[in-house]
Amino acid sequence: MASENNYNRILLAPLTTLPRMSRYWKLVGRALRLKCPLCGQGSLFKGWFSMNQNCPNCGVKFEREPGFFLGSIYINYGITAVVTTVLYLVMMFTNWRSTIEQMVIAVAVAIILPMLLHRHARALWAGFDQWHDPRDGEV
Repeated sequence: MASENNYNRILLAPLTTLPRMSRYWKLVGRALRLKCPLCGQGSLFKGWFSMNQNCPNCGVKFEREPGFFLGSIYINYGITAVVTTVLYLVMMFTNWRSTIEQMVIAVAVAIILPMLLHRHARALWAGFDQWHDPRDGEV
């Protein structure tokens, strides 16, 4: 009888993680749309680089503590490093351009891509934080 309970617990374990994973994907979706991680309605940003202090819809403060968004730098850096490295390797092995042109393109991507990813990296960080350390009021 005990082994049957363990067997059922092992088989049904993935089903118990479904609500947690569906919540995860909901928060990722909100982050990719640059929306509030709590209500999913309010905009995180009021300009290209300027962020709202609070959600215009539910009023939650986005920056939980000073330096909160430093973690978004890891997301931004990671994506930029992978994209730049893969791009350079593809250009290098396909002999697409001269070595100097390849370097100029790779450096340009390494400079421009973080600026383009800035908002999404912050939104993903806020979503990850809400998933890992939830605040009350999430819809």
